[in-house]
Amino acid sequence: MHVLGYFIQPDAVALRAFLDRQRSDRVRRVAEMRDRLTALGCQIDVAPILAAAARGQSVGRPQIAAALLSAGHVRTRDEAFDRFLEFRGAAYVPRVGTSPEQVVAMVHAAGGIASLAHPGVSARDHLIAPLAAAGLDALEVVHSDHDAATETRYRALATELGLLVTGGSDFHAVDGHRPGRLGSVGLPLADFVALDAAAAP
Repeated sequence: MHVLGYFIQPDAVALRAFLDRQRSDRVRRVAEMRDRLTALGCQIDVAPILAAAARGQSVGRPQIAAALLSAGHVRTRDEAFDRFLEFRGAAYVPRVGTSPEQVVAMVHAAGGIASLAHPGVSARDHLIAPLAAAGLDALEVVHSDHDAATETRYRALATELGLLVTGGSDFHAVDGHRPGRLGSVGLPLADFVALDAAAAP
């Protein structure tokens, strides 16, 4: 499950410590994915990825996909994900660590609003109400992978649980995951006004 943090204070001490732990786990995953790919006959150079991590950049599957492409093992990044890096893929390595409830608490500790990302993609509806009871503030109802029926269903659930509505394109980086989606999703004005009001001091 992905939890988004809006309006956070980026210098909050607990948040910085949490992010340091997450970065360490990402480096572990990169090394394990490299080892799995090597065992599959798809050797890649992870030195540039680890160097980027040492400079504080977030690293993971998008960089591994780029390395697979660069090494000629795949024709596209999407193929890298489809063949190797998606959940249950041959080189997929799961994250270790923090529960969604703990992430919600961390976002709150940093002064932010916590929203559950793309519920229609995650398809773990049974976990949404307990997470709302644990303090979740919002649900990402508007998403580039949600069709109209999915959006309607999650908007009704957000209303039922008293959650705010957020929206996003799932854009990660210009040269990374879903680069063409930047700016492709807009949050309706009424939802934005409610979100902004909730963040007001």
